[in-house]
Amino acid sequence: MPEADLPESLSPAARVLFDGRLALAQRYAELLVTEGVLRGLIGPREAPRIWDRHLLNCAALTEIVQPDAAVVDVGSGAGLPGIALAIARPDLSVVLIEPLARRTAFLAEAVAGLGLEDRVSVLRGRAEECLSGPLADELSPADVVTARAVAPLDRLAAWCLPLAAVGGRVLALKGGSADAEVVTHRDAIARLGGGTPVVRRCGEAILEQPATVVEIVRERPVRRAGRGDAGTGRGRRDGTARSHR
Repeated sequence: MPEADLPESLSPAARVLFDGRLALAQRYAELLVTEGVLRGLIGPREAPRIWDRHLLNCAALTEIVQPDAAVVDVGSGAGLPGIALAIARPDLSVVLIEPLARRTAFLAEAVAGLGLEDRVSVLRGRAEECLSGPLADELSPADVVTARAVAPLDRLAAWCLPLAAVGGRVLALKGGSADAEVVTHRDAIARLGGGTPVVRRCGEAILEQPATVVEIVRERPVRRAGRGDAGTGRGRRDGTARSHR
């Protein structure tokens, strides 16, 4: 389909970000502009911008994700940024969390069709449901929690920080509001156990419009009434994240 074609002007950046797996990224682009549009996961007007606005913007995150990281992608939708990260970085293990059945069905089909089953899994549920009950048994504290959504930063932090190991990070893809949101929500993030949020621009050397990412380190667990310590989930024995670059 023409909309999935990689524009020549974006080819150098795509080759850097996806390295030897560009053909796999192209297959994913085709899924997004066909099944993704048909199922309402991608708007028809977004199809012509699938590379610059979506795939490359998401893959740019890889420059600040440490090797061999365990990644949880909250509200994954059509798999952005989770599947894009898994394609660009075969060393990562990725869990895609998505509450809607039609979206999880697409994600499962995409993961299988792209041959990513060995290190990408799909979990149906909301982020807060993954802290206790049956879903908690399927999810370990993550090195990196990603989110690409329009929710305010304090709400994203409330969803994502509890899923990160102490020392792990939340990487929230944001737009032009990032700097203002950091100022507005800094205190709320601190109350949630997060460190001072930092705005990073990823892909500056290769993208005309770098990805704007708010990085938040989970500095400590926060005890919730009636739930115990949200930071004592299953996973690595020390409950800490791997060091990052």
